[in-house]
Amino acid sequence: MNDATSKPALPDRLSGNPRSPHHVEEIFEHDIGIRINDKERFDVEEYCISEGWVKVPSKKALDRRGQPLMMTVKGKVEAFYR
Repeated sequence: MNDATSKPALPDRLSGNPRSPHHVEEIFEHDIGIRINDKERFDVEEYCISEGWVKVPSKKALDRRGQPLMMTVKGKVEAFYR
């Protein structure tokens, strides 16, 4: 019970990329789950609840810096602690 109160509140927008201004290191100390359209996704790189989208890496395509290209999936987004 004490563990749930010590977790920080999940923000409206969060990114897993440390270079992003939406990256919050304290949140990644805990296990986070993301649901899009009532289906849990495990490959989400960034999400925005209010705008209703998540960004997931493409399978093979890379940008010029060697990072995977991000595809946007739209729908109902839910973020939660596992």
